[in-house]
Amino acid sequence: MFRFFESLVNPYPEGEPEVPPRGLLPFILHFSRPVLPLLIAMSLVTALVSAAEVLFFHYMGELVDWLAGAEREGFFADYGWRLAGMAALVVVGLPLLTLLQSLLTHQSIFGNYPMLGRWLAHRHMLRQSLAFYQDEFAGRVSQKVMQTALAIRETVMKLMDLMVYVLVYFAGAMLLMGQAEPWLMVPLGAWLAGYVAIMWVFVPRLRRVSMDQADARARMTGRIVDSYSNIQTIKLFADTRREQAYARDAMERFMVTVHRQMRLATQLTLSLTLLNSLLLAGVVATAIGAWYLEAVSLGAIAVAIALVMRIRFMSNWILWEVAGLFENIGTVQDGINTIARTPAVLDAPDARALSVSRGEIRLEGLRFGYGQGAGQTTGETRRVFDGLDLTIAPGERVGLIGRSGAGKSTLANLLLRFYDLQGGRILIDGQDIAGVTQESLRRHIGMVTQDTSLLHRSVRDNLRYGSPGASEADIRRAVRQAHADVFIEELVDLEGRRGLDAHVGERGVKLSGGQRQRIAIARVLLKNAPILVLDEATSALDSEVEAAIQEQLYALMAGKTVIAIAHRLSTIAMLDRLVVIDAGRIVETGRHDELLARNGLYAALWRRQSGGFLGLDTRGGVVDHHQPALDD
Repeated sequence: MFRFFESLVNPYPEGEPEVPPRGLLPFILHFSRPVLPLLIAMSLVTALVSAAEVLFFHYMGELVDWLAGAEREGFFADYGWRLAGMAALVVVGLPLLTLLQSLLTHQSIFGNYPMLGRWLAHRHMLRQSLAFYQDEFAGRVSQKVMQTALAIRETVMKLMDLMVYVLVYFAGAMLLMGQAEPWLMVPLGAWLAGYVAIMWVFVPRLRRVSMDQADARARMTGRIVDSYSNIQTIKLFADTRREQAYARDAMERFMVTVHRQMRLATQLTLSLTLLNSLLLAGVVATAIGAWYLEAVSLGAIAVAIALVMRIRFMSNWILWEVAGLFENIGTVQDGINTIARTPAVLDAPDARALSVSRGEIRLEGLRFGYGQGAGQTTGETRRVFDGLDLTIAPGERVGLIGRSGAGKSTLANLLLRFYDLQGGRILIDGQDIAGVTQESLRRHIGMVTQDTSLLHRSVRDNLRYGSPGASEADIRRAVRQAHADVFIEELVDLEGRRGLDAHVGERGVKLSGGQRQRIAIARVLLKNAPILVLDEATSALDSEVEAAIQEQLYALMAGKTVIAIAHRLSTIAMLDRLVVIDAGRIVETGRHDELLARNGLYAALWRRQSGGFLGLDTRGGVVDHHQPALDD
């Protein structure tokens, strides 16, 4: 039975994730559509439960009248079937309705509903552009996804519960009291007016403070997660006091919203208590007066007082449910600002899969600048390329060289379509990458970056990322080729997992930079993509390991189109062609010996290297480490 109701909702629907709409109701409906029939069924059952409770109070009033006027000898003969019906309602009907309500609420909806929201939101957030995550705290984004999914469930379920209870329960109470004595409806009507007035005053204020609190909570979480993610830097600079102050500032802002909310809570509780006390006094006084005038029976008085006591209890619940409803609405509206964003880089509606048969890359009239296009950062704009042209032949190995900020890594990011161009196009085997799916594009490109981040999973999972079908033999071959086997076999995590099964920690913090980079190289070896991008791929390796891996990298390059970026010119001097970029323009191109013979920028960089790295002075020029600087 439990399993049947738990399986009525699939919290992990397939299909391409859609961009959630930005309107509050459309946004909620977007995440609620699969559970909507069950929500309606739950509301209908809740209405039946409420009606049964009101009917029970009606029976209790009749029972008082029966007991007051009936003779003991003929009581069961006259009222036996009515008592049996009352007993069936209480002992059988109400528990069965409650069971069905609980199964729908707890088994079908309560767990599946927010998980459905998390799944849809998470899949959508994975499609967001690189620029989006460069502007956001990872902790803040995850907090929004988790909070918003729960808030959607609470908003919808509270709203439906409130509608059912108010319509069925309050309408039933008014009907019963009106049938017994119309004057009993007067204090109830006055109470309703006062109740609406209290909600009119307090609920919007609670909504505003709840929105502020949701944002402050997300900011506080983001700062704390940022500290934990960069714990090595914090300890390296021995600046925990500054981190404490940074987190405390966010915590204090959060506590301001908490204090505002609690002050409203105290005022609300006092107002509601006074209103409920007036309701009880008004109904009791009216009932006694009606009894004195012989206008109502004792049973009607009993029903009226019982309903008032029930309404007193429910009024506290309803008001806090309404306050909670608007608190959750505030959380949802805050989440909309983060989740309901269209990704800056989208596949074209008719996008097809990329097919790479040769590996030719053509850059035609590239125009790009950070902060200058849709979806780019909104801060200071910076033009990187303005009409760049470059053709890389199939199987050609090209090295990109230039000072920091020249545009080398940006070029690699544009090839992978992490950003969209503002002009021009990039072609792979004659196919414009703007017209192919991003997944197929990146599947055909293997890349090793300077700053290698690993997933907090096993070494094997990290190696298989991008090559899920790789065999164990393939994995071990790639590990040996990257000279990573020497340390992987010695890895042990806190749970005793060893070797390839050991987990590497968040972003791979349990490994050194060189070890992470060797795993990244092994991962690209395993992927075996036809286009290879190496962005400072060996920068974190010592010379001995680099020399050992270099042979494998050259073997990996065979038959592939290669773009290699390096400040250490000795690592790329043997490539087929070197392209020197300066300020977003190609200033030189040729083989190593040809560029040295030209005695241009490349020759100057080659001469002025120290230890294989480019040195830059504070004015952006190249420092000659073998001669005194001009200011010395």
